[in-house]
Amino acid sequence: MNKTFKALSAVLAFSTLAACGSSSASTASPSSSAAASSDTAAVSSEPLQIAIPDDATNGARAIKLLESAGLIEVDPAAGYSPELKDITKYLYNIEIVPQSAETLPQSLDDLGAATINGTYAIPAGLNPERDGLIIEDQGESGDNPYVNVIVARTADKDNETYKTIVEAYQTQYVADYLLGKYQDTYYPAFDYDKDEAEANKDKVVEEVDSYESGSDGKTVVTVGVCGANNEQWKAVQKVLDDENAGIYIELQQFDSYDVPNDALNAGDIDLNSFQHKAYLQSEIDAAGYDITAIGDTLIAPLTLYSKKASTLDELKTLAGKLD
Repeated sequence: MNKTFKALSAVLAFSTLAACGSSSASTASPSSSAAASSDTAAVSSEPLQIAIPDDATNGARAIKLLESAGLIEVDPAAGYSPELKDITKYLYNIEIVPQSAETLPQSLDDLGAATINGTYAIPAGLNPERDGLIIEDQGESGDNPYVNVIVARTADKDNETYKTIVEAYQTQYVADYLLGKYQDTYYPAFDYDKDEAEANKDKVVEEVDSYESGSDGKTVVTVGVCGANNEQWKAVQKVLDDENAGIYIELQQFDSYDVPNDALNAGDIDLNSFQHKAYLQSEIDAAGYDITAIGDTLIAPLTLYSKKASTLDELKTLAGKLD
């Protein structure tokens, strides 16, 4: 597409889901970076603000995306986990503003641009292929740290009911639904037949969207989720029902990504499914949670959006190149 420049991101590094956290961080701009100040010329206009998620893992992911866009240069020593202090040069007159990920779509009108993942982009009417200036290209392999996962308490990782749910998720039927329902936004992170998905996705979306199930006589499993785009779990439920698995999935909605892991660790829910592997690991490291991934689900690429520019080149022109 001429509107979207696809950038290669880190797929084998441990740095960042799902998407957002609640940690605080400072802003950075050409004038606030000592390393950058010697390489940039004074400019009269205010820097163009570009917001990124304020949690460390997705913030690092966003910084790498902006580097791939040619807006900044980053110290190679930072690898795939850079912080704002690792920006060595601003190539354009921008200010990077960390912000809670769930607030980014609502703030987009007031920003030059923002890096937003699908969890919050889709409900706001944003589509990566249609509206994105640059999309993180992760490929379609599940072998990377940004793959979303189903998570259980470590003590329950071999629970047969939970294994059955993972197996139901990782089916062609769910892949068909993901690709049909969330075009260009979510990709299955498990093996599936692309040609079959292309042929069947519209039919599967119609079936699932009209499908109703119930909990009578079934084992109820509570799954914590975030965001508004969890209809694929209806496809999982249909697979379970078609297999007479006797399992009913009850979704519990959380407003912020800093809650479901705590709820799972405390035993308030049975599973959760809202985050990628790197975010999960960062939460385990920070809080000491005894939880673990038990199955891959989908890939949700990070995308740079703007209401003030329709292409990456327009955004660069709007910001102004620094000497």
